[in-house]
Amino acid sequence: MFLDQASPLSDKELKALRRKYVISRQKELILDLIAPLAGERILDVGCGTGENLQFFQEKWCSLTGIDPSKEKLDVARQKYGDRAELVLAQPDDIPFSDNEFDIVTLVNVLEISDNPQKIIEEVIRVCRGRVFIGFINNYSFVSTKQGLKEMFGLPLSREMHFLSFYEIKTMVKKCAGDVAVRWGSVIYFPNIIRYYFEALEEIFPLRKNPFGAFIGVTFPVKYAYFTLQSPITESFKLKAKTRNTAPEAIREILRQADK
Repeated sequence: MFLDQASPLSDKELKALRRKYVISRQKELILDLIAPLAGERILDVGCGTGENLQFFQEKWCSLTGIDPSKEKLDVARQKYGDRAELVLAQPDDIPFSDNEFDIVTLVNVLEISDNPQKIIEEVIRVCRGRVFIGFINNYSFVSTKQGLKEMFGLPLSREMHFLSFYEIKTMVKKCAGDVAVRWGSVIYFPNIIRYYFEALEEIFPLRKNPFGAFIGVTFPVKYAYFTLQSPITESFKLKAKTRNTAPEAIREILRQADK
């Protein structure tokens, strides 16, 4: 997407266009690495207002999202209505069963987490297919740290730990074992020219490119089968710490018990 340098766009309009383009590039990388199929169940951890869920709605997936912000979830509910299950929850304590989702995505969440390893463990626990982790590249030359926050819509005043591919890969291997990791990146140009040369980015390959500001990593998760003894008679006795292992069939019963 080239912009006419003589166009009278305001700084705010330019930022909005840039943000839209960043999201489109993230979408391209996510769909390229995940390749979702119609009917698959997807959980977006830290879904916010639901931008990433839109990618999978277009692929006819079953949508679920969690986020710790009620305000953001309210915006997402206005967008999706009953087409998505949206739950108020923390990313390091996901209130779903083991192996429940075909795809679990985690985009720009680890940067603001105090315990990214725990979040990755939780994401793997609830997945039975493949996981996608998207994060801001600590070694990107695109912009300053503040500029990266602005570009990706992150809180400008909050301290963040930008990550490297090596850090993420090490945590993934620790949690999931020696799995096959596929990865790529997008967004390559620094602030001074980024508004005018975005189309050039499409020349760069998506896969295995270490220089982009946004890196995506995907890996498979082996299905693990769990059972719960006497689930109906014992379901109302489950404590908060154990309900994340409850089968999906009785999850609604557990929710009703909380009312």
